[in-house]
Amino acid sequence: MKAQLHAYIERYIPFSQEDLDTFYSFMTPEIVPKKEFILKAGDICKIKFFIINGLTRTFKIDSKGNERIIHFGIENWWATDLESFVLEKPSRLYIQALEETTLLTISKSNLEKAFQVIPKLERFFRIVTEKTLIAVERKNEHYIKMNSKERYYVFVQELKDFSQRVPQYMIASYLDITPEYLSELRKNK
Repeated sequence: MKAQLHAYIERYIPFSQEDLDTFYSFMTPEIVPKKEFILKAGDICKIKFFIINGLTRTFKIDSKGNERIIHFGIENWWATDLESFVLEKPSRLYIQALEETTLLTISKSNLEKAFQVIPKLERFFRIVTEKTLIAVERKNEHYIKMNSKERYYVFVQELKDFSQRVPQYMIASYLDITPEYLSELRKNK
């Protein structure tokens, strides 16, 4: 786990083994069984988590009671409900493991301590946050510029292996199309 985290961090900033050992000491490994919730709406999100192995989905329930998937999390991704985590207010989101998922978790208080001990860690998280925001902007742009069919083909093209791990009705929710329409698109591919 530590080696995987180190390789991930090194993609963004140089990180000594000593810094890694210190950062890792603030984290807790956790295995979440398939279908278990990591966060439920109404709870305050108290952790950021790094996905070592597995798959998560983040979703909300709309006013009609339908699940709306906001994003998925896969290996080497950080996930949390940032608004709840930062503002310490009840979450509007659910985060659920879709496979047995191995995580490294860090609490807000431990993250703040780690920032004090390893100042460049704040730079690392700034870079990760910027990249996440760029990905969100790209997704939003796809929604504005592309029709449902185009969004599906881009999704499958860019995330071919990933799309095999997720049930089709969840992909439909993520793309904001009906499962029936997704089935039709898959047949005509």
